[in-house]
Amino acid sequence: MNSASKWLVMAVLGLSGTVIYLLPFLRELYYEPLQQALKINNTQSGMLTAVFGMASLVTYPFGGWLADRVSPRLLISLSLVSTGLLGFVFSTFPSYPVALVIHALWGVTVTGMMWGALIKATREWAPPEQQGRAFGLLEAGRGVSEAALASILVAVFAKLGGDVPAFSKIIMIYATLHVALGIIAWRVISPGAPTRDDAQQSGFRDFADVAKMPAVWLIAIVVMTSYCAYWGAYYFTPYASEVFGMSVVVAGSIAAGKIWLKPVAAAFAGLVADRIGIWQSVSVGFLVLFISFAGFAALPGTASLVVLMIANIVLASIAIFAHRGIYFALLEECRISPLMTGTATGLISMIGFTPDIFMPLLGGALLDGYPGPTGYHIYFGVIAGLSIVGLLASLIIGRRSRRFAP
Repeated sequence: MNSASKWLVMAVLGLSGTVIYLLPFLRELYYEPLQQALKINNTQSGMLTAVFGMASLVTYPFGGWLADRVSPRLLISLSLVSTGLLGFVFSTFPSYPVALVIHALWGVTVTGMMWGALIKATREWAPPEQQGRAFGLLEAGRGVSEAALASILVAVFAKLGGDVPAFSKIIMIYATLHVALGIIAWRVISPGAPTRDDAQQSGFRDFADVAKMPAVWLIAIVVMTSYCAYWGAYYFTPYASEVFGMSVVVAGSIAAGKIWLKPVAAAFAGLVADRIGIWQSVSVGFLVLFISFAGFAALPGTASLVVLMIANIVLASIAIFAHRGIYFALLEECRISPLMTGTATGLISMIGFTPDIFMPLLGGALLDGYPGPTGYHIYFGVIAGLSIVGLLASLIIGRRSRRFAP
């Protein structure tokens, strides 16, 4: 593969890794239009995302196992096309039960087909000594495309009138983008390295072998604790407005600004990780997260500390996005066989992304139970403690990395 083709593959992987999540998470940008179109309340809106999350959690392991047996190119293309076709159905705003079924199916087409294949294709994109760069560039590409697409499509939505018919057109644009990108992915991504043959070993045996690897559980702890910090970043905006008295507009601007840190932090972290080591970079990131979230837990909401609070948001965001750019590069550092990449990714993801379930519940309970700064301080304090757990896991990976079985 020549240099231009190689970079085109990474661009397609990064864009695919962003586009595939646009439809299941429409409520993030179009919360009220979604409710109006489906004629649902807040609880029903939340249930749509919960159904998608539960379906994703169930399909992580199977999707990873599938990625070890089917070409990532085929899985990524099928994922995009099938998700887009379901999007066309959703653009008609069906009944609420049908909308729930579509979100459950999206859990299969997005997570079961895409995620393990995306990680495997990224690992195959670069040699072992450049895994940090590969995953850093993937997350950087996802960050740039996420910010750009969100900005463009929200502007288009407003231009179309900002009403329910306009929302239907936006969903059709999303769906068309999925299908088109699926076709492009098929043409651009190479068939990939050889995959496992079903005759080689049963699926249950694969899962058993992966579950016996200490490295897999340690990486899962790293991903889970880092992802808890990622959830903590969702609360930066209300923290700035409720604790420090910032206006909603200014606080929202801070939240929007940190999105643009993602591509820079992820790409830079990947380059640094290839130089000093993956586990070393992850360990430094956890140390930064501990210091930062401990700072959030201790900062009183006084006007004189606003600058310090903003600086701390920047620091935490850089560490969070840096982690997202490199923690799956630990697969190579822990010497997990490329033939087991998908299965290992499935198990790691099933555990690592459980904060999607418990972190919003914890945050809501703490903020309701301890109104004002106290709830935020406790929540951020918990994340600081979890960062220490992640730091210990990454240090153990470093100590044992040479003894992990290939």
